[in-house]
Amino acid sequence: MNYKKLYDFINNKMRMSHIYQPLMLKILLNNKGKASSNRIAKALLSRDVSQIEYYEQITKNMVGKVLTNNRKITEKEKDEYSLIGYSNLKEDEIKKLVDLCENKIINFLNSRGDKTWEHRKKSSGYISGTLRYDILKRAKFRCELCGISADKKALEVDHIIPRNKNGTDDKSNLQSLCYSCNAMKRDRDDEDLRMVSESYNDRDLECLFCKIPKKRIILENELAFAIYDKYPVTKFHTLIVPKRHFSEYFDIYQPERNSINELLEEQKNLILKKDKTVTGFNIGINSGEDAGQTIMHCHFHLIPRRKGDVKNPRGGVRGVIANKQNY
Repeated sequence: MNYKKLYDFINNKMRMSHIYQPLMLKILLNNKGKASSNRIAKALLSRDVSQIEYYEQITKNMVGKVLTNNRKITEKEKDEYSLIGYSNLKEDEIKKLVDLCENKIINFLNSRGDKTWEHRKKSSGYISGTLRYDILKRAKFRCELCGISADKKALEVDHIIPRNKNGTDDKSNLQSLCYSCNAMKRDRDDEDLRMVSESYNDRDLECLFCKIPKKRIILENELAFAIYDKYPVTKFHTLIVPKRHFSEYFDIYQPERNSINELLEEQKNLILKKDKTVTGFNIGINSGEDAGQTIMHCHFHLIPRRKGDVKNPRGGVRGVIANKQNY
């Protein structure tokens, strides 16, 4: 690779979705053509405004408060901190104090090891980059609580049911949260969720969907499965069913919602591959007898639609009350 080719690539051919490529090349160019992934990561981190914002909050709400309000070691005016009595320190005294601080840091890191930064990990165990990307992509790179985008605030992958309360690493139990929402959730969420986790095993032996034969299942994940409807409205009419036995849509847990959405998406794509005449879908749920529910185990209908399959499709699901469909 010579100068002309590199210049042409950077100036004309580089396609950027972020600052990563030019920043990495800059590090390599400034370091005799070589740099470790750690060094490149530090350079990326130095440009990540969302991470700087996180540590600004740590400074203001934690360490700054302790040193300023509690210990009276520092003082604050507007957004600037000052070390009280700094002007009285001699140069050699400053150096000794800096060395002492560094020793404190080293000793703490040596004693705590990996636990030092546990609060910043995405989970108490390893979540692969691929899985993390999938979770953030599913959330459209936004916090699933407040909606802020990854461009404005750092996102973390959070266990909905924590691992220490039997939560799993399955996609259904993971969500995208900004660091603020994740911190608030951690602070407030002291409920014992073990009973929720155990309830995923709830079954009713008299329920048709709780004892569905394995051979009928066409798709499955940890918390839900898909079967073809025995009395289809159209060809490939599919039911997506949570494994836990409960009747009302409004009793669904977020991990089950994630699992159901995953199967809806997967089955929709399979149907479109099998049948090129499908041009639309109705996705529906009957919740309660008066809404037409006949099997009291929550389930979702995925109904493929084709051009001309009814005379006038206008209004779609409004047709549950026939004279209200057209408007």
